[in-house]
This record gives sequence, C-alpha cells and structure tokens, in this order.
Amino acid sequence: MEYRILGRTGIKVSATGIGGGGFENKSYVDCEAIIDCAINESINFIDIYNSNPEVRSNVGKALSKYPRSSFVIEGHLCTTWDKEQYRRTRDFNEVVNAFEDFLIRMQLDYVDVGMIHYVDDQKDFDNIFNGEIIKYAQELKEKGVIKSLGISTHNTDIAFRAVETGMIDVILFSINAAYDMLPASEDVNILFEDSTYKNRIYEGIDPKRDKLYQTCQNAGVALTVMKGYAAGVLLSDKESPFEKALTPVQCLHYCLTRPAVASVMVGVSNTNQILAATAYVTASNKEKDYSEVLANAPRSSFSGHCMYCGHCAPCSKKIDIASVNKYLDLALIQEAVPETLKNHYDLLEHHANECIECGLCIENCPFGVNIINKMKQAVMLFGN
Repeated sequence: MEYRILGRTGIKVSATGIGGGGFENKSYVDCEAIIDCAINESINFIDIYNSNPEVRSNVGKALSKYPRSSFVIEGHLCTTWDKEQYRRTRDFNEVVNAFEDFLIRMQLDYVDVGMIHYVDDQKDFDNIFNGEIIKYAQELKEKGVIKSLGISTHNTDIAFRAVETGMIDVILFSINAAYDMLPASEDVNILFEDSTYKNRIYEGIDPKRDKLYQTCQNAGVALTVMKGYAAGVLLSDKESPFEKALTPVQCLHYCLTRPAVASVMVGVSNTNQILAATAYVTASNKEKDYSEVLANAPRSSFSGHCMYCGHCAPCSKKIDIASVNKYLDLALIQEAVPETLKNHYDLLEHHANECIECGLCIENCPFGVNIINKMKQAVMLFGN
C-alpha cells in the first residue's frame, strides 16, 4: 500500500481509503468482512458520514479487534438519525448528541479528522463559521477528541473559503476526471446544467479547480476525495461522458495525481470492490494511464445525474431515494432487469410508488436531479 501524509496534520493515511456508504443495509458479518479485507489490504483510512446507529455500531465493533493506532477515522459532525433516516443538521443540540453517539457506537476515544458535513451554500458556511458549531468543533480539537478539523463540500468556492479560515486541515471534495471539466461556480447546481457545456472544448482541468488544488497544497490543507468513480459512471462505456470507460485504477490514478490529494475514499459494498481498488498498488504505469481516454473527451454534462450521495434525504415517506436511483440506473443500462437486481429493489422497506411528489428531495439535491421523474421511472421498471 502507498501511504501519504494528510497535509499539515502529520497523519499517515493509505492512498486508498473506504467510504461509509457501503456499510448501509449490511449485517454485522458483512461489515466485518469489509473491514477485515480493508485492513488485510493495508487500508488504514475510513470515512464514516453515516448517522445510522446500526452502521456505527457494526463498524465500531469490527474495528475494535484492531489497535486504535492501526486505523484513521474521518468522522462527520452534523449528521443525525431522524425517524430511521439520515438527516443533515445544523441544530446545535442535535450536532452534539449525534457526535457523542458516534463516539460511543464507534468505540472511539478520539477521531482523527472531525469533518463538518456537507457545506455547499455560502449562507450555510457563514452560519457555521460564525456560530456554535465551529466553536464546538474547535473545543473538541483542543481537548484532543478531534485531532484535526475538516469540511466536506462539492463547491469550489466553499473549499476556497474553508482554506482561507486557517481552521480547516482537511477538505473532503468531489474529484474525478469528469468533474474537473466543470467550471467553478458559487451555485453548485450550475455546474451540472447542459448550457454549461455549449461550445465548450475540454482543455484540461478547469482553472479554478486547478487553483484550488494548488492552494490547498501550498497551505498544507489535505484533500480527501469523494466520488472518485463519479458513482460508477466513469466505469461504464455507455454512461461515461468520455464515451469510454476508465478502470478503477485509472480513476484512482487521476485523483491521486492532483495536488494536495492524500487519499481517495472509495465506495465499496463488498470485498471484490476493495481488491479492485487496491490493485492500484501493483498496477503498471500503462495500466494507470488515463490520458488516451481524456484526450478524446467529447462535450458532455452531468446535469441531472444522480451521484447516490444521499443528500436527498430525509424523504417524507422514508424512501431510500439513493438506493432506488442506483438500482434504476443499474437496470437501465441492461437489456433486461436481472432477477437479483429486482430482488434487491423489492427488499427495500419503501418503494418508489410511495412518492407523494413533495419535492423536498429535489431541494436538497446538489446535482439538480429530477427525483420525482426518477421515482416514476422506477415504478414503471420495477412495478412498485
């Protein structure tokens, strides 16, 4: 495994980490298998945004077998569990209670990176950094409960502001070969509109994003990467904006060759996906090379494409929207719906036909997805 220093924190992390999404809807045995495989493959870095108490308890129990010094946790503040669903929160009491629950269930005395969760809006940023939440986070850092402070965002401008505060050590940022084509904007939704790409020729990384990576490098602020595969889109010939799939190794190499990037938090739901990511360690330079694919990139847009990030939650009818969209997208790229995929969908506690079209999910989505239409598509395809 390749290890890198997490910016100015001095913490050593594996270049390949794992994200928390794959632990959702898993038994303890399945979570343990993922953790054991990751540790055996020398992965020491794990991002846990999850507020689901079962996930926290399962992961905490699985990690408790290992010395605390053998793994690094990027744990999120400002996520809470509400009516059996994830919800982002800015309510101070909820933030405190949820983080204390995180420490207890994860069986942790400290968190290596305390990550302020999902800040994409300027007003939200101002409220956090002028209010109780940032004071609480700094107090935790002073007490050693948090060793370093981070923020997660999809918005380039928010990332710049985070660096400028001098308080943020780590930024969890969405980076991949497709996103880097996108021009920076204060409104993250604009980045995914078709009009953004009219008459645009891909000429490399957008200058503002490139400047952000350089700025972080110079400031000693580490970048950890979310959506390195663009939620699997880059792994598909049909779905990729480049009209040719990248391999997991190529995706990882792209991210890891950006300035300031310390680790890519790969979403994994089984051990095979971990092995596909850790193949990066032994891959040849030819296997890592992504230049031919990018050189032939057509004009394209990610407008309206679900990244399965879960920010659409909470749903007023408790539908797991991200999972519904994932199963829908997986089904749409195949000639017929595989029975196993249909079974996975049927096992969801709530289905797309329960959608009441309230639109709360659309307001929360950072990628401008028409979720109501996606729910209608799912009903037509899966029958419920």
